[in-house]
Formats: sequence, C-alpha cells, structure tokens
Amino acid sequence: MLGLTSLGSVMVALDVLVVAAALTTIRGDLGASAEQLEWTVNAYGLSFAMLLMTAAALGDRLGRRRTYAVGLALFTAASVACALATSLPFLIAARAAQGVGAAIVMPLAMGLLGAAFPPERRGQAIGVFSGVTGLAVLGGPLIGGAVTEGLSWQWIFWINVPIGVIAIALVLTKIPESTGPARRLDLAGAVLISLAVLGLVWGIVRGATAGWTSGEVLGAFAIGVVMLVAFGLWERRTDHAMVPLTFFRNRTFTAANSAGFFLSAALFSAVFFLSQYMQAVLGSAPFEAGLQLLPWTATLFVVGPIAGRLVDRVGERPLVVIGMALQTAGMFWVSRGADGYSGLVLPLVVTGCGISLAMPAAQSAAMAALPREAVGIASGIYSMNRQLGGAAGVAVLGSVFTAAGGYTGDGFARALAGCGVLSLLGAVSGLAVAARRRTGEHVTTKVVEGVR
Repeated sequence: MLGLTSLGSVMVALDVLVVAAALTTIRGDLGASAEQLEWTVNAYGLSFAMLLMTAAALGDRLGRRRTYAVGLALFTAASVACALATSLPFLIAARAAQGVGAAIVMPLAMGLLGAAFPPERRGQAIGVFSGVTGLAVLGGPLIGGAVTEGLSWQWIFWINVPIGVIAIALVLTKIPESTGPARRLDLAGAVLISLAVLGLVWGIVRGATAGWTSGEVLGAFAIGVVMLVAFGLWERRTDHAMVPLTFFRNRTFTAANSAGFFLSAALFSAVFFLSQYMQAVLGSAPFEAGLQLLPWTATLFVVGPIAGRLVDRVGERPLVVIGMALQTAGMFWVSRGADGYSGLVLPLVVTGCGISLAMPAAQSAAMAALPREAVGIASGIYSMNRQLGGAAGVAVLGSVFTAAGGYTGDGFARALAGCGVLSLLGAVSGLAVAARRRTGEHVTTKVVEGVR
C-alpha cells in the first residue's frame, strides 16, 4: 500500500516542475513564445488544483482503489500525448489532461494510505509518503535536465508510461478496496468549488504577466470569490455536502491546512528560483544545477521517514513549528548570497531539514484531526490547499522578482527572502495545531470510532 500510493504521488509531483528544465529546448523545437511556455506549466497546475475536491468525493463514493487506478491510467495516457505533441497548443492541452489525472491520483493516494494504516502507524507511513513526494518535487529540475540533455525533452513524459502501466496492474491486484461514507454525490458543490478554484488560480498565475490590477486578473479573482461564497452557502443548505463546513471548526484541521499552504508556497517557489539561480548566476548547466540542489533534496530522503516516526511520539505541532522555523532561517540565509556554491551548501541542508520535519507533520495533523471515515475528503482539502499554495507562491514571488530587477538586479535575493517570509507564516500557523500525546490517544480514537 505504501509503495504503490507513494509511486503515484511521485509521478504526479515530479511532473509539476520536471518540464521546467526542458522549457528552453521545447521553445527551440516547437517555436514557442514565452507566454506559451508558461502555459505548459500553468495548464497542469490549473486542472490539478480545480478538480482535487471532486476527485476525492468520487473516490469516497465509487471506491478509492478503482478511482485511483483510473487516475493513473488517465495520467499515463496524457503523458503519451505530451510526448507525441508537435505543437504548443497540443502540448498545453495534453498537460491539462495530465493535471486531471494528477487531481485524481494525489488525494486518492492519501485517502488509501490514511484508511489503511491505524493511528499508531499512520505518522510513520505519511512520513515516508511525504518524504518521497517532496523528493520528487525537488528532483524535478534534476531529472528533467538529465533526461533533456541525455535523450530529448519528449522522454520526460515517456518515462511515465511503463511506470504507470505497472502501477495500474499492481494497484488493481494488490490493494484492497475502501470507500467513504455512503452519500449522494454533491454535483452542485463539485461545480461551484471547481469554478472557485479555477478563478482564484487563474488570477494567481496570470497576475505577474497581465498585471495584478488588470481587468482579467481582477475579474478572475472576483469570480473565484463569488463561487467560493456560493459554495459555502450551498454546503450549509444541502443534506449531502461535499465538504461539511464543520470540519473547519476543528482548530487543528484548519491550522494544518494553513501551514500546508504556506509550506507549499515556500517550497515550490524555492525550487523555481534556486534552479534558475544556479544557472543564471553560477553558470551551471541544467543537470549540474539539479545536482547542486542535492544537499537540500537528500535531507528529505533521510529526515522525512524519521520525522514520520517522531510524529507518532511527540505529536505534530513541535515538528511543524520547528521545521518551518528551520526553513525560515535557511531561506533567509540563502537569500544573502555567497561567494560561490560552497557557501550555499550549509543553508541548503538547514532548509532541507526544516521542510523534511514540517511536511509529514502538517499532513498527518490534517488527516488525524477528523474521524477516520472522513480521511478521503480531508486528503482532498489538504491537496487542494497545497496546490493553491504552490501556485500562489510562484506567482506572487515572481512579481517580487521582477520588481526587484529580475535576473540583472536583486530579484533572486528578494524572491528567496520572500520564501523565508512564507515559511515564517507557516511556523506561526503551526502554533495553532493542538498538542497531543501518544499515551491514551489510540484508546480515545477507538472509543470515538465505536460511538460513531
């Protein structure tokens, strides 16, 4: 269960930024403009973010294993379409289809994991899951650069195909089926939340290019807010709500989602700007730039599983706060610059240790805050917040980067300092996560589930 859910998560997370290292080559092959290249990344993120909640609800109703396999199949087929693309419009459409598959895979992977592991082992399992997922996000530029230089940009998509086919076969034969509470599908709620996320993410990703005060961006934000309010009003009225709003009265659930939002905003932005910094300032090739991030990425592989075990012993709040505080210090340290790459190694290690502690703890807190039967929708909410955070961080700090002079000014320093500010906000959010102790917790959980 842990291996197969992590495998799907790695495929999805890797493709968030793996294409970034190949953008220059794609531009030369397909004759793309800068704005078209931007949409090869944004199309994936848009469809990914807007359908997460709907996918989680469908999985609860139709069966998490079955829906997870469908998501893997769609993601694999869309990867083939990306590899065969001969024009930018076709590639953008295929990337949007990939995002739909990703929106199904990610929350269902977390839902299957949360349903399969008992509370006393869930933290450790989520630690491994979060570690390999974070490693895939950070490793995107490295793998993308290596594949693009060694083969061609099409192979960054072809590699998904054999992995996806094998994963589907194993999922259908090795994973037991699980479902959420039996209830009607909230179609109106699904449409409203999808339109709300579409409006908000569209405004975020277009803000730096079209202008934050442009009619397009303000209109998108207005539509997103109106749809979000309508979604909230509808969920109050319906007797089969997709997202019971009472979930957000749970302080730990709300705080964990807030911390996850800022964590992802800082993480995605740091990957985006650091990979460019290595190339633009230090003169590294794409693959070399990925290797230079190893002091950061390797800590996730080592510290992530350890953090998962610590969650089961000391609770989530200390790890979220300490982890985000370490990331804050590391990002501000990196933003000061250094005389050569050697001066960046230690702050990258500090930053990596911070994210490795905080990522599984925030995710575990969000999943554990609600009853076990709600794990599917809880994973959908957390995944959506994480995706929104990543899009918002890159867009907002992209504007900071441009305003500070971009590549020729203080753009990198200001943007990376912004990653430190986002990390600090995540640490503050983590303070609101309720403290818990391991002793007696599992007895209490069993009693609550028995009463329900």
